[in-house]
Amino acid sequence: MSVSGLEKLDVWCKARDFAIRVNKEALPLLPPEEKWSLNQQIRRSSQSIPANIAEGHGRFYFQDNVRFCYIARGSLEETLSHIVYAYKVGYFSETLYKSLVVDGENLNRLINGYISFLKKSKQGANEPGENYSVHEISPDYAIEDNDPLSPGSNNEYRTPKELL
Repeated sequence: MSVSGLEKLDVWCKARDFAIRVNKEALPLLPPEEKWSLNQQIRRSSQSIPANIAEGHGRFYFQDNVRFCYIARGSLEETLSHIVYAYKVGYFSETLYKSLVVDGENLNRLINGYISFLKKSKQGANEPGENYSVHEISPDYAIEDNDPLSPGSNNEYRTPKELL
């Protein structure tokens, strides 16, 4: 996949533009004491949105792509959470805040639509290994009760089911 392939993906373009806007319009408004905390959190979470969409797009298998879109959506929610905080403590104007929230909500709808498209189209569903999955059987865990003062203690190993 190349950048020209991503440029054709509307959800990636909107995510990229949102990240750029956040970095150009919002971050410069933060006070110097936020340079290494809130500033970096917002920068990383906003940049993570298009990065995860791109990574999923490069996987060619719809389930991987969907998983990375879920991560991108989570990064968007994290970014919006930081924006709400920055507004509530007085770093952002109401106009900028409302505008970023509207853009974020629109981007959220685009990501959800892209996820729906991927699930319906199941691109890459016939990739090798698609029908294989790994299942682990979880073992019973032994719990040792070494407290001689606890009721019924006889220092035996018991499974979690026996403890209930």
